[in-house]
Amino acid sequence: MSGQEIMAAAGVLFPDRDGRVLVVRASYRAKHPIAVPGGGWERADASPRHTAVREVREELGVTPVLRELACLDWSRDHDRPPVAAFLYWAEPLTAGQLAAVRLEAAELDAMVHLPPDLLLSAVPPLLSRRMGACLRAPRSAAPLELADGLPAGHSALHLPPRPAPAYLGAAALEGLLPPGGGREAPAPPMDKQAYYASRPRIRAKARMLFTDPDGRVLLVRLTPWRDESPWVLPGGSVEADRELPREGARREALEELGWRREPGRLLAVDWVGGHPWDPPHLTLVYDGGAVGPELLAAVRVQEEEIAEWRLFTPQEAARVLAPPAARRLAACLAVRALPPAAGPAELVDGAPPVAVP
Repeated sequence: MSGQEIMAAAGVLFPDRDGRVLVVRASYRAKHPIAVPGGGWERADASPRHTAVREVREELGVTPVLRELACLDWSRDHDRPPVAAFLYWAEPLTAGQLAAVRLEAAELDAMVHLPPDLLLSAVPPLLSRRMGACLRAPRSAAPLELADGLPAGHSALHLPPRPAPAYLGAAALEGLLPPGGGREAPAPPMDKQAYYASRPRIRAKARMLFTDPDGRVLLVRLTPWRDESPWVLPGGSVEADRELPREGARREALEELGWRREPGRLLAVDWVGGHPWDPPHLTLVYDGGAVGPELLAAVRVQEEEIAEWRLFTPQEAARVLAPPAARRLAACLAVRALPPAAGPAELVDGAPPVAVP
C-alpha cells in the first residue's frame, strides 16, 4: 500500500422538523453500534455524493435529497489508512419515506431521531466531534474543514473549544430503541483488517493559490511526464501516512518554490475522477495569499519536477490550465472574495456537484 493512499466515506445527516437527527443501530457492532446512515466509497461511485445516496438506498430503502456538504473530516488511526469522511446534510425524510423505510436486515436493526445533546453522547467520540461541529456551526459556513473531528482553518472561527460530552454509547438510548441492542451481536461481515484491505483507495493533493499585488495567479509548469507538461497551481500529493493536507501544502510550497508559507483558508474541495492509470483524487486548494516582488524574486523551483513558473491574469490562467483546473481556479477566486468565515467550494471535476439521480 502506498503512503499516499487514503480511503473515502460518506454519511448523511437527516434532521427532522424538531431539530433532531437520525441515527441507526448496527446489529453487528457490539462496541460502537450507533452511527449515521452511510458507508465507504466504492469504485463505481462517481463522487462521494453518489456514495451517500447509494448507502442510504441500501441501508434504509429510500432515496435521500442531499443538500450541502456539511464537513470534510480527515480522520487518522494507527491501524488503518486515513479516511476522507464526507458528511452531507439532507432534506428531512417525508412521512411517505419514513413509512417506506426498510432497514438493511444484515446490518441494521433500528433507527431513531435524537436531539443533539443525546445524539452526541450516543455516537462514538470521533463521530460525536464531527457531528457536533456540523450542528454547532451555521450552515452558511459549510463545508467545515476538520481534522480528526477538530476544527481547522475557517471552521475554528465558528467553533470555540468546549468540553466533549461523555460517551455513553447505546446505553444513552435506553428505552428509545426497540429491544435488540442488548442481545449478543452477530459476527461482523469480515474482520477489521480484512475490511480495510478490501477497501478501494484514492489519493489526495494539496495546492496553494498565490497571487501578486495585481491579482495575477502564480502557476508552475510540470516537467514532462506521459508526454504532458501541464500548468498547475503549486502543490502535489499528500503523504497521507505521515501528514495532514495542510502540512502537505506547506511542504510542497517549500519543495517547489523554496517558500515557507503557512496555508490559509481552504478554498475548494474538489473530487477529481480517475483515469486508467490513476485512481480518483481529492484536491484541496488553500489560500497562499498575496506575494510581493521580494518573495517572487526568491523563487527557487524544484528542477526535477518544475520546468518553469509564471504569473498569469485569471483570464490567461483559464486558457493554459486544463478545463477542470480552470473551473477550480475560478471557484477558488470566488470563495477568496467572500468573508473569511465562508466555507470552501464543493466541486466535482472543478464544477459544482449536480443532483444524484
